[in-house]
Amino acid sequence: MTKFAPVAEQLELLLRHAVDVQTLDDLRKKLDRSRHAGQPLTIKVGFDPTAPDLHLGHTVLMHKMRQFQSLGHRVIFVIGDFTASIGDPTGRSKTRPPLSREQIESNATTYRRQLDKILDRERTEVRFNREWLGPLDFSDVIRLASKYTVAQMLERDDYQKRYQANLPIAVHEFLYPLAQAYDSVALQADIELGGTDQLFNLLVGRSVMQAFGLEPQVIMTTPILEGTDARVENGRLVGNKMSKSLGNYIGVEEPPREQFGKLMRICDELMWRYYDLLSNRPLSDLDALRRQVKSGQLNPKQAKSQLAEEIVARYHGPEVAAAEARWFEENIGKKDALPDDLEEIAVDAGGPTIALYLLIARAGLESSNGAARRLISQGGVHLDGQRHSDPNEPIGLGSYTVRAGKKRFARVHIR
Repeated sequence: MTKFAPVAEQLELLLRHAVDVQTLDDLRKKLDRSRHAGQPLTIKVGFDPTAPDLHLGHTVLMHKMRQFQSLGHRVIFVIGDFTASIGDPTGRSKTRPPLSREQIESNATTYRRQLDKILDRERTEVRFNREWLGPLDFSDVIRLASKYTVAQMLERDDYQKRYQANLPIAVHEFLYPLAQAYDSVALQADIELGGTDQLFNLLVGRSVMQAFGLEPQVIMTTPILEGTDARVENGRLVGNKMSKSLGNYIGVEEPPREQFGKLMRICDELMWRYYDLLSNRPLSDLDALRRQVKSGQLNPKQAKSQLAEEIVARYHGPEVAAAEARWFEENIGKKDALPDDLEEIAVDAGGPTIALYLLIARAGLESSNGAARRLISQGGVHLDGQRHSDPNEPIGLGSYTVRAGKKRFARVHIR
């Protein structure tokens, strides 16, 4: 029998960064029953192996999984090797192509290796949903499909938009949320976690469990993390979610220097968002850090360096992180004496990268493409303190401190 913390204490931790909880009353009842019985709750989270690498955006949800583990509950990490062959249309304006078996197996293997960097290995159960979805025959699928109506499916926002725009919706796409819901039935999940973009699928799971005569799962969503190219517009932080396909990501297994440098390039407002969703520091520490920056005791660059060091330490160890902080300061941080008020410039890349000469020209740091090419070739352009001399060098999405010539400085946000 496991001894659990009081329900109020568990809720204080679990509700931090929880966006949707349906329902809070059900969650409280499940936690109370678990505590009195001394039995852990079953927490289910599904990940489709659509890409081989986990990035910091994924870890927002995984930190919530880790919190449940720290409270003594059972976490099941479901690798959707079967559902990946369907293709999740969530948030997409067209049918998403399914993955091949070879892609699925390769990506799933990489996932398992990366889990240990975030979750408690001893308390993490990894399952593949082909285990219970694979044996279903066609009559089983028909019975599963009977648990949900077409009208209910069309309540989903991306289906509605495509239907109204006369864009095709393949019938197999309706099977994806049903298959994900059946995962919850097979595992008899008490709670399912997901990002806010998964709310519809999680609600389907809640309904389908009831249709199978099971107690419905509680659903809990976590925020979507903005990518490194997020910026401030009209006083608000805006930007696409972190995504490898958009090039605005920081990978869990990226080299420490890459991780550190990418974190140092984010805008100051995004730094606080990352602190809030990624840091393990207590809220009181984060509040104190904000006050230090606001009062001028600490400049934003120093606060950003602390964030970068914390994240790199998590995935590569504290000694490596400290070494990267020293390297960055000695090789990049001290190279340029920057003006106190850098001009903020937004540049549309038109893709995942932009040629350096186009970046300089579109930012208005040179008068033409030709002038930008000449300046770069002559060694007159620095990004984040490093000289770049290839005019055609592809520059990824994100924010950079740019020096063009001797006196032109700007903070350029590539989106």
